[in-house]
Amino acid sequence: MSEELNGIQKAAILLIALNQEMAAKIFSLMEDDEIKEISLAMSSMGHVSPENIEKVVAEFNGEIKQSISFIGNIQNTERLLRKILSDDKVNSILEDIRGPSGKNIWDKLSNVSEEVLANYIKNEYPQTAALILSKIPSQQAANVLKILSPEFAFEVIKRILAMDPVKKEVLDKVEKTLRHEFISGVTKIQKNDFNQIMAEIFNNFDRITETKYMTLLEEHSAESADKIKKLMFTFNDIARIDNSGIQQILKVVDKAKLPIAMKGASEDLRKKFMDNMSQRAVKILQEEIEGLGPVRLKDVYEAQGALITIARDLIGRGEIKLSDGNDSDQLIY
Repeated sequence: MSEELNGIQKAAILLIALNQEMAAKIFSLMEDDEIKEISLAMSSMGHVSPENIEKVVAEFNGEIKQSISFIGNIQNTERLLRKILSDDKVNSILEDIRGPSGKNIWDKLSNVSEEVLANYIKNEYPQTAALILSKIPSQQAANVLKILSPEFAFEVIKRILAMDPVKKEVLDKVEKTLRHEFISGVTKIQKNDFNQIMAEIFNNFDRITETKYMTLLEEHSAESADKIKKLMFTFNDIARIDNSGIQQILKVVDKAKLPIAMKGASEDLRKKFMDNMSQRAVKILQEEIEGLGPVRLKDVYEAQGALITIARDLIGRGEIKLSDGNDSDQLIY
């Protein structure tokens, strides 16, 4: 064969040139699909001239010699791998080596949002879903189960309880599917989810900076501004915190900042705070608000920003909850 050889054909020629025992050891280190590709190349190669064998062996030998002084260099490793393996396989190997941060597939999965993971799992067999949820942090698994339909979630729970030790080949197959069909797609989505990234940045602005840039963004693109607002936690979102949560905020808020924050609050939000205070505390707060007189907008925003920070910290630690407005969050008296 005189045409230009590809990587699979070169790998096949190298294995043909080796003795059977050595070739068998190399095959044992390969994945099934790699063995099939190389076996197909071997069986369809026909007559291979001594010149071609010598050329491939010399090329391989040259690559080995060139890379000896660069052991540990990922660029040289990648170049060598691409000589003998398919691009998909090399990319998969390098992805595991490089990360992100050298993490394996389950570490990566723990950084995927529960909504995205639940949307993927709901289309899988309950047994596969059970395996995936058994490998991720328990809090994340609980949140995923809450999103799934009750019927499917219960099936998954039953499978987890009855799960036998998982064979390595089964686990490898699931990991490979997750890597190729899910993680790669999620990574592309997350890299482009700039609205969420920008919302987090806006959440960390002080109120003056937030207002300034949000006003500019509204003038530039009202649609983008609206998307970011929906993803942000704002001062008005404090109204979605239940009464026990408001009481938690009142315990830790700077008492000097509360009247200033309430000065610029809506009537509904101001009432929500006062409903969770004693009559004496409400009277003192009302007197403090009235006694403030005109207040600089900058000072109001600063005080409200302090309340937002407290609320977000308590929500993040799971000490208070934020209602999503569903009927299930309403109280019955």
